Formats: sequence, C-alpha cells, structure tokens
Amino acid sequence: MNSNRTDKIVANWVFIGVGMLVVQVLLGGITRLTGSGLSITEWKPIMGAMPPMSESEWQKVFEQYRQIAQYKYINNHFTLGDFKFIFFWEWFHRLWARLIGVVFLIPFVYFILKKYFQKWMINPLVILFFLGGVQGLLGWIMVKSGLNDENVYVNHIKLAIHFLAAMVLICYALVFGLMIIVKPGERLVHAPLKKLAVLIVVLISFQLMYGAFMAGLKAAQAAATWPTINGEFFPTTMMQDGFFDSLFFNRLAIHFIHRNLAYLIFILVGIWWYKARKAKASGVFNKIKNWPFVLVLIQVVLGILAVVNSTGIIAGKFSVFEWFALLHQLTGMLLLLSFVASLYLLKIKK
Repeated sequence: MNSNRTDKIVANWVFIGVGMLVVQVLLGGITRLTGSGLSITEWKPIMGAMPPMSESEWQKVFEQYRQIAQYKYINNHFTLGDFKFIFFWEWFHRLWARLIGVVFLIPFVYFILKKYFQKWMINPLVILFFLGGVQGLLGWIMVKSGLNDENVYVNHIKLAIHFLAAMVLICYALVFGLMIIVKPGERLVHAPLKKLAVLIVVLISFQLMYGAFMAGLKAAQAAATWPTINGEFFPTTMMQDGFFDSLFFNRLAIHFIHRNLAYLIFILVGIWWYKARKAKASGVFNKIKNWPFVLVLIQVVLGILAVVNSTGIIAGKFSVFEWFALLHQLTGMLLLLSFVASLYLLKIKK
C-alpha cells in the first residue's frame, strides 16, 4: 500500500479519536449538569466497566453514595431510581473513556504490524498515550475532591484543570492528524493572521477555564439576566473578597469575567475573519476560515440563552438550561479547535 493511502488511514483514525474525545467531554458536561459526577465513589479502571448487576449490588453502591455530603445535604430525598439515573451518566462517561482506549489501542497495534506508521509519528503517538493517561488520573483527582463529608460538588479549580487537560489532548490529536494529511504547500504564509490567531487561542483558553469555573460554582444562576448582571454592568460586590480570591472564587466576578471575555473574543474573531477573507489562501484554509466567526456568533447567543434560562434548575433533571449549556460548551470547544487548525495552516515565514 502506498504511503499516501496509509497516511490517510492513520489520519482518519486520529480524527475519529478527536471526535470521540469531544463526545467524552460532552458526556462529562452531562454528568456535571445532571449532578451525576459523584455517583460512583470508587475508581476501578477494569472491573468498573460493568454496572451493578443485582439488587444487592445496587443497594451497596447507593449506600456508598449516601455517605458523602452531596447526598446528605442536597439529594437526601433520592430514591434508588433517582440514584440509578445519575449513576448511568457517570458510568457511561467512564465507559466511553474505556471505549476510546480500545479504539486507539487495537488499530495502533494493527498499524504497527502493518508498518503504517512513519518514524516521525512515534513520538507524537507516545505523547498521546501519556496525555490520555494523565487525563484519566486528573479526572479521578477531581472526583475525589467531592467524595467527603463537606463538599457537595467537586472542586471547581480541579474541574477546570481536568477540562483544560482534555482540550490539550484533543488539540494535540487534531494537530497530529493535520500534520499527517496536510501537504506543506497547502499551508499559508500570513504572519498577521497567525499572530492574531495565537492571541485568540490564548483568550479562548482563559474563557474555557472560566467557563469551567462558571459550571463548578453554578455561577450562571448568580446573574440570570442580560445584558446587565443583576441590573449592573460592573457589579459592585464582585471584588468584596479581595482581588485574588474574587478572580477564582467570587461567583459574580467569575460571571463578569466570563461574559466580558466573550465580548472581547467576539470582536477579535470578527477582525480575524475579516482579514482572513481577504487572504489568498489554499483550498484547506478556505474551507475552514469562515467557521470561527460562525461558531463565535453561535457561542455568544447560546451563552446568553443559557444564562437567562438558568433559574429554577432541578438536580438530576435535563431542562432547557442544560441543553443550552451543553451546546454552549460544544461550540466553545469547536471554536478553539477551529483556531488550532488555523494556527497549523498558517505560517509566519516560508
């Protein structure tokens, strides 16, 4: 089989992995939105693939859940049926992670045997394995932060670290796939576009971090209004805890930062898109250059809709707010990926 054919097969395998990882993050979002993340109190990478198979096993895992603060202070009205609902989402989230491992490992072994990999691909593949393992470990560290008699939710900073680590893994896999399939002549030399794209990627990364803070602290509910934040554009109480603590722990301050970063990113993406439309680009870049503006527009609209529908949330239920929040998260990830792809396709020098 010729090298172009094998490269395309390997690249498609990597892109399938990217898609599965995006789904995994969305499943993580569902577990968070439904309050399901603490329903499984043990980490069993192998045996945990199977859910409870008998009534006695269900009663055992339910009793373990009843020992933590989330049950005692929030969900003490839960029946076994309620518990099974939240258990399913966390179990499926972990099962999907195992499935990603299988989808990655089996073709990996096959491609080695068939000698599909070029020598330069080995290091990126090792890094992908490493990042995947780290991501699993960070996920359990995050869950452990809520498995106690004090915290009713996982630590929002550890949640953000887990989420950002997932995005690093996804972005690295995307770039690896592009390195395999994009020919050198298809990349565009355009220093101003690339430099602006770097700035936007940095800002989107901060925005995603604050989005995780918003989720972890339920900060959307702190100001379910738009365009003002509870009647103010600059909330007077958001810095009452001191500058540093407010940046990371005050719900109104986090809400303010997340909302206004969105406006700044929207403006910068609009400028980037305007410049990109005028660039004499390759076919690949032409195919993706309009997506960032489309995605950022949808992202802003979904963010507004999520905020104004964030009142009256019921634990364990999936309402209008949860749908808007999940789609908001999806478009945020896709926006980042669109710019990571653009960064790869753009060069500063020939």
